[in-house]
Amino acid sequence: MPVVDIQLGDRSYPVHIGPDLLVDGNIWKPYLSTGNILIVSNDTVAPLYLDDLLITLGDIPSEALILPDGEKFKTMDQWSRVLDTLVEMRAGRDATLIALGGGVIGDLGGFAAACYMRGIRYIQVPTTLLAQVDASVGGKTAINHPAGKNLVGTFYQPALVIADTGTLSTLPGREYRAGLAEVVKYGALMDNDLFTWLESNIDSIAGQDPETVTTMVRRCVENKAQVVAADERESGRRALLNFGHSFGHGLEVLGAFEQLLHGEAVAIGMAIAARLSEQRGLCAPGTHQRITTLLAAFGLPTSVPEPFDASSLLEAMSLDKKNSSGTRRLILLESIGQARIDTGSSDEAIRQAIVDCNS
Repeated sequence: MPVVDIQLGDRSYPVHIGPDLLVDGNIWKPYLSTGNILIVSNDTVAPLYLDDLLITLGDIPSEALILPDGEKFKTMDQWSRVLDTLVEMRAGRDATLIALGGGVIGDLGGFAAACYMRGIRYIQVPTTLLAQVDASVGGKTAINHPAGKNLVGTFYQPALVIADTGTLSTLPGREYRAGLAEVVKYGALMDNDLFTWLESNIDSIAGQDPETVTTMVRRCVENKAQVVAADERESGRRALLNFGHSFGHGLEVLGAFEQLLHGEAVAIGMAIAARLSEQRGLCAPGTHQRITTLLAAFGLPTSVPEPFDASSLLEAMSLDKKNSSGTRRLILLESIGQARIDTGSSDEAIRQAIVDCNS
């Protein structure tokens, strides 16, 4: 099975990728201490995979906290529930938190692990495509604020990531397609060969061919590993991984984290960013079309849905974490596989790109 190492000195860790890893005790044993274990999951994933994980843990004492499913529950209240449970367990600094679920569980559980007693070990077990290729790797942990996504959080690396691709078989089609947006993102911003491979394997990817899916997840994680190793705390190059996210996060806020899935919002954001890149002459004509064609082939949206418009989206983007001193920082394309951090886009240019994507 593929293993990708995230090289961060004493914070390095492996990402195991492939089917049936949830029940592979040989992977788990070296990472489980003698302290308490808290499994944090949600009411969608836990009925499917919690029992398998408990069997793998065997006689190791553990408890489970089941949270409600959905981005709208990535809140201070749910984060507090995790901390309260750790306190009730009388968990010490040798405790381990296992985040079993998608990006919401990973972000929220990781943030709780980072804060409890100034940091306890945690293990990411991503069960969605989006989490396997992106959210579980790199140490970004956070919860949402009503005014913006991921406004409260920290960088805190897991000890281990187990991306069991077999769990994707129970993922609803819409969730799987949303994860493909993050896959397209890696190709568009930094890996032209991956983008071309995606264009050539649409049917097997959409049909979730096991070997194809494992290859796809591995290639995305390898790309992210390079970026995280070079810029762990997003002071430079890592910001490129936010391609499409400034627009996407704004759309999620407008929809109160309910109307659009994260990947759907990012797909629209990438379409807008590609259109803006073309309009400003940063990339060749046809780049936007190539990206939107691939996104559409995977069943993803590429235009801003009603009732939102350019003005409301610009306003929602005002608290984006990537802005600096009131200046919008966007990730734009120079070509497929090459991106740049840009501060030169006027609101009028952004507005026109949004309008053009809807025309």
